[in-house]
Amino acid sequence: MATAYGPDTRDQYRPGDGAGSRPPAGRTKHFLPAALRAPVEARAWGELGYLLLSLPISVVLFTFAITMMSLGLGLLITFLGIPVLAAALAGCRGFGALERARARGLLGLEVADPEPARGRTGGLMSWVGAMLKSGASWRHLLYAVLHFPWATFAFTVAVTFWATGWTAFTYPLWHWVFPAFGENGGIQLYGDGTHQVYLDSPFEVAVTSALGLAVVMATPWIVRGLTCVDRLMVLGLLGPSRLATRVSELESDRGVVVDTAAADLRRIERDLHDGAQARLVALAMDLGLAKEKLADDPDAAARMVDEAHGEVKVALQELRDLARGIHPAVLTDRGLDAALSAVASRCTVPVKVEVDLEARPAQAIEGIAYFTVSELLQNVSKHARATRASVDVWRAADRLMLQVTDNGRGGADASSGSGLAGLTERLDAVDGILVVDSPVGGPTTVTAELPWRG
Repeated sequence: MATAYGPDTRDQYRPGDGAGSRPPAGRTKHFLPAALRAPVEARAWGELGYLLLSLPISVVLFTFAITMMSLGLGLLITFLGIPVLAAALAGCRGFGALERARARGLLGLEVADPEPARGRTGGLMSWVGAMLKSGASWRHLLYAVLHFPWATFAFTVAVTFWATGWTAFTYPLWHWVFPAFGENGGIQLYGDGTHQVYLDSPFEVAVTSALGLAVVMATPWIVRGLTCVDRLMVLGLLGPSRLATRVSELESDRGVVVDTAAADLRRIERDLHDGAQARLVALAMDLGLAKEKLADDPDAAARMVDEAHGEVKVALQELRDLARGIHPAVLTDRGLDAALSAVASRCTVPVKVEVDLEARPAQAIEGIAYFTVSELLQNVSKHARATRASVDVWRAADRLMLQVTDNGRGGADASSGSGLAGLTERLDAVDGILVVDSPVGGPTTVTAELPWRG
């Protein structure tokens, strides 16, 4: 089995290591709080750029969608209206691809492409029918209609706050520019035929700049709130439907199950061929030689039969181990409590097992839970350098919960292509979840969730 705890972590970063230490790759240490960094961060400018681009793009998209749909509906009295409607939906899908790319580049939002509209025959009319029956196409049309008023509102709010905030914040500079080049005393608060009130005293200039700074600090968060609505619209209307996503997940999970079953069959075949089968072949040959020597040399035949008896015991033990690896009898007969206690007894460190289940789950779920704990305890034995471990199993609503904890060196990572990654894929195949909490230096806690199926 692949190493689940990764490479040696002795040289990795630990908080408080002193001078010369550095945080792990991917983590940036900031000296300023997020509120002060926000106005100059790339994310804030990307979100502002997204809102600024939304207005012209939404105008074009809205105009195209309304014009084409009106033309198509008007021509429905003739046959031409149907392909015009299909062309309108296809155009909206094209704009949707542009919007997904824009959200990916400026908002960092990853949205999968929706399910394609494919006709059964590949002809023009087949494509038209598929386009009109595609729910994703109509969601793209809905996006084109709804995004225009929202983009207008978001553009107005974003530009107003950014322009007002930066103008007021830099007012000390403008206060020098206005009298010198504009022939006025600065920002005018009030004016009529006889009176004009300007912000021109040092106190008024300072207060205006301070208020502008407050608006500058608040603007990125306002813009971020506006882009949250855009994120929801892109995710909900331009991405794949929940049903299509679920079908894709099930297809992927089915592939994992098939691959896992094939790998298990190959392992069983290899173990039988290299282990018990080879011993049984040798045993048959030894018994044949003993049969030939039985009349001429009974003592030698007896020794050969005794050796064959020992080989039979070894072969039976290998077959028991192989059967335990497929599905242990104690799990079928006595359930998870006894089966996990047997696994814990074979671990190289003391393991405390607590199973709190009033009933037994389905055999498939019970088997996956057994092998999950078994593999995690093997990781503890081989890689954790722990002195103790614990296994807890309980039911929470409609979920079967498993938790394996050890006091080892930590550093376990399920995303590094290790044994934990394979275990995660197996749990995903049955809608399960694996969560690894393993800071460098330990302790390690691995929690698994499985659906409860009685």
